[in-house]
Amino acid sequence: METFLQHNPTRLFFGKGQAEQIPAELGEKGLNVLVIYGGGSIKRNGVYDSVMNQLEKAEANVFELAGVEPNPRLTTVRKGVEICKNEGIDFLLAIGGGSVIDCTKGIAAGAKYDGDPWDLFTAKHPVESALPFGTVLTLAATGSEMNSISVISNWETKEKIGWGSPHVFPTFSILDPANTFTVPENQTVYGIVDSMSHALEHYFHRTPNTPMIDGFIESLLRTAIATGPKLLENLESFEHRETMMYLSTTAFNGTLSNGTDGGDWASHRIEHALSAVYDIPHGGGLAIVFPNWLEHVLLDDPSRVKQLAVNVFGISPDGKTDIETAKEGAKALREFWSSLGAPSTLRNYDIDDSQFDDIVKKTFIKPGVGTYKKLDEKSVMDILNRSL
Repeated sequence: METFLQHNPTRLFFGKGQAEQIPAELGEKGLNVLVIYGGGSIKRNGVYDSVMNQLEKAEANVFELAGVEPNPRLTTVRKGVEICKNEGIDFLLAIGGGSVIDCTKGIAAGAKYDGDPWDLFTAKHPVESALPFGTVLTLAATGSEMNSISVISNWETKEKIGWGSPHVFPTFSILDPANTFTVPENQTVYGIVDSMSHALEHYFHRTPNTPMIDGFIESLLRTAIATGPKLLENLESFEHRETMMYLSTTAFNGTLSNGTDGGDWASHRIEHALSAVYDIPHGGGLAIVFPNWLEHVLLDDPSRVKQLAVNVFGISPDGKTDIETAKEGAKALREFWSSLGAPSTLRNYDIDDSQFDDIVKKTFIKPGVGTYKKLDEKSVMDILNRSL
């Protein structure tokens, strides 16, 4: 194991009716609060009214920013920053899934910066402070409710950038599984894929002597495999929504990187470039890319993929080479996600190879792609071609 510091300042309120914690968490009454959300589903399922009732109890002065996109855009961040500066916003409250929370993080940082927020996301200027914010989670997927990571898309330049700062941890997050009952089947599938992908990214590290972390990750993946199909059979199962919500948060709140080099994350870099060009769902892109990344890396070193195959998917290695066992593991992952209804090839989104050169270029917007295996442009092109 490597030396590590674990610190996560987010206060997590998990379970039924936890929105009632909002007034106490805001503390001072009469704050100017900007409520940020997406396309309006929270108004149909009652979450909006529930939160607004709590803000009324807190005597908050409420401003709103609606319409955050599934791949949150820089233009929306800029709108939020403008509201914050014009209205003297004290606190932000994100109601939604990872996209809304990621956008809120961008607004929180941008509101404390005099220049264009894109400077912060591209590391041209450090994030030195941010407005405080909380979240009310309505989609289990990204883990953004308990981490300091955000992804913002610049649609004008077709760039999608992942960034982070210790200043953009949520101060609190409300996780009520009932708030995810109305998430449609396809978005539920993408959430399962996204959560598992975060665990898998952590799993592919090069740090020796990490049996506990490896075991945590393997247990999380087995739980997702057991729970996912049951949830899709009953989308309003509190029990299964509860399991997937906590699983999703744990997959990306820092726990799974303790004592390791942090994992690989090349599949995410490739998917970000892919969805920057085609604006496809993040979970859908990962379902396509990740098994093909596995097939690419196992040719050089099958050991970790073999371990995944044996310990997560129960594949017997008897009478097989390591590469044969590893290939069965990559196949098992693809088949599991496909059984849920996730896409398995780029052609599921009518994507061909015409933009591959641009996607490869965008993958390397930031230097260094991959740690378990450092990828070059030829490697990324191979993974994309495998994904057709």
